Amino acid sequence: MSTNPRILISGASIAGPTLAYWLARHGFRPTVVEQAPTLRAGGNGVDLRGASIGIAESMGVLPALRERATDIRALTFVDTDGQRVATMPTSTFSEPGDLEVMRGDLARVLYDTTADDVDYRFGDSVDTITQDGDVVQVGFAGGTSAEFDLVIGADGLHSRVRNLAVLPEKDAAHPLGLGFASATVDVAFGAQRTVTLHNTPGRVAGVYRSGNHTAAQAFFAFRTSREFEFPRDRQSQVDLLREQFAGAGWEIPALLDAATADPTFYLDAMTQIRMPAWSRGRIGLVGDAAYCPTAFSGAGAALAVEGAHLLATGLAAGAHEAAFARYESSLRPIVRARQRSVGPGSAMLVPATNTRIWLRNQLTRLMVLPPLAARVFRADRAAAA
Repeated sequence: MSTNPRILISGASIAGPTLAYWLARHGFRPTVVEQAPTLRAGGNGVDLRGASIGIAESMGVLPALRERATDIRALTFVDTDGQRVATMPTSTFSEPGDLEVMRGDLARVLYDTTADDVDYRFGDSVDTITQDGDVVQVGFAGGTSAEFDLVIGADGLHSRVRNLAVLPEKDAAHPLGLGFASATVDVAFGAQRTVTLHNTPGRVAGVYRSGNHTAAQAFFAFRTSREFEFPRDRQSQVDLLREQFAGAGWEIPALLDAATADPTFYLDAMTQIRMPAWSRGRIGLVGDAAYCPTAFSGAGAALAVEGAHLLATGLAAGAHEAAFARYESSLRPIVRARQRSVGPGSAMLVPATNTRIWLRNQLTRLMVLPPLAARVFRADRAAAA
């Protein structure tokens, strides 16, 4: 039995339930606290590949995930009239065995797999953290308090655990000069089994429509200054997005109406988390809380699964100090590689000028960009392996 059996995990999306699964399997007593009242629905497609596929298989969840897999076959760029100007097959960026699922589907499968062995507490969150010798005193927003041997923040980009006990967000967050929004919309938008995108300089709006799902995902990205302050209240976010895409053509006006009316509407700065250390004392971080690579990396879910497995394996082997150090030294080179990959991806998806949009389209038509992108992607993956 571990010397640190009582572990609190903040966050019930991907990294948190994965970590809880492996901790419970190794004899720990994990508790997962989640601010949302229920599992969060919505979200774009996320990728599992490489080591994360093997981990999912060993958890017994791979069949369920494959049943829920998306079947996106192409990225198609369209003009103002909706006419196709360039297409890129998704096979450019994937290899046999890779798996794409919707974020909400992945979270649901992970929760269902762990619900019987893990204490989930929805509708509450960490409010205070005090490290006191061999224990961590945690105060919850709901008014209760408890002692734990370890606390792990798996609570995303704006991690409360990280901000309270490891490193303030202002020192960990590195904005990329992009805003990103997403929401669930009707399948009437977009083409089946396709990611349909429309660009104007420094802007992209699109629809992600899987043939295996009854709803589609709208998404928007736009270039900003790195110092731009993004609002936190919903109405200001809606106003900002409408302002950014005012006067845009294609189906964007209707897409904006549908997206901003959806309860799962999300908008934030596209931000990477880069930290000198992923732990402090008895507090550790995993997933986006520690090393968010952003959605344009295509690696956030895989890194969350891999990181959670590495951390649980280390904690099962011995003291938390050695476990935190081993987990970080093993994963950090992979994280660096995936974070570096975002630059080329954003240049392709959100060209800054009309000239760059035209050049991207021409290269895609000539089938120059897909093989080049594939070589860059696979070289980056090999470097991270």
